[in-house]
Amino acid sequence: MAIRNRVKELRARDGLTQGDLAERIGVTRQTIVSLEKGSYTPSLLLALNLAEVFKEPVESIFFKEEMGE
Repeated sequence: MAIRNRVKELRARDGLTQGDLAERIGVTRQTIVSLEKGSYTPSLLLALNLAEVFKEPVESIFFKEEMGE
């Protein structure tokens, strides 16, 4: 099972650069890059901060996906 996310899609929807988003939630741009690639699983605090910025529930940003789907 893997955790997938919609960070890149939501960031684009809101017209934010990776740097803009990173600044808003207090992380590095590289953290955003890793999130978007799916190589980084965020802490609960980071996930909540993203939900706040995107005005979306955490569950609509992050979701479990069975391997091979």
